[in-house]
Amino acid sequence: MSARNRIPQHVAIIMDGNGRWAERHGLDRNEGHVRGVEPIRTVVRTAVRHGIGCLTLYAFSTENWGRPAAEVGALMELFCRCAASEMPELRDQGVRVRIIGDRSRFSAEVRENLEALERDTTRGARLTLVLALDYSSRAELVGAARRLAREAAAGRLDPETIDERRFADALWTAGLPDPDLVIRTSGEQRLSNFLLWQASYAELCFTEVLWPDFTEADFEHALDEYARRDRRFGRVGTPEECERRDEEK
Repeated sequence: MSARNRIPQHVAIIMDGNGRWAERHGLDRNEGHVRGVEPIRTVVRTAVRHGIGCLTLYAFSTENWGRPAAEVGALMELFCRCAASEMPELRDQGVRVRIIGDRSRFSAEVRENLEALERDTTRGARLTLVLALDYSSRAELVGAARRLAREAAAGRLDPETIDERRFADALWTAGLPDPDLVIRTSGEQRLSNFLLWQASYAELCFTEVLWPDFTEADFEHALDEYARRDRRFGRVGTPEECERRDEEK
């Protein structure tokens, strides 16, 4: 397999820099979030074209509730608008939407719009678009531990049978492949409480580009960078040899 043909099965993106983009352009921070919608359309279309099976976008972290109330309110309104306006194109492209995170703090209106987006795209078979909303990886891990502990306390689960797969099945991302590539925009170089378990072996790609300026060319560059990486997962041999051994198992 040639390097350029090594397409990640799952790409996760930390969409960072909307506020700084707005400030640099003398605009309100909320305008940065609005401008950040177009790059989402771009990466979804590009992922579909490349045959990437799963795309996860970090859209709203649990820590984001600490932002000014007006900004959070504008984001909630944007979520509702986009859930309705983007649905036809998502369906046409064969995209299935899945939401991960804690929905309990969202208003009934926001929850209804998000549930409609999931429900009306269930037939999408080309790409699973995962939106991480009110998402905290630490909260996800604690929640998984609690669920397994309750099962064990009730006598429905033998603690000795808990392995990595069983634990992964208790996470919000159950059933999804782990990300092969994590991209973060805006020049920051950290995961910020995003997919800490799932990204254990992911390739990391950081770019100085602010999210509203992120283009198809930027996404292609990250995919090219991923294709050049040697992914051995602690094993010996070239990536091709490791892939061949995996296929022979």
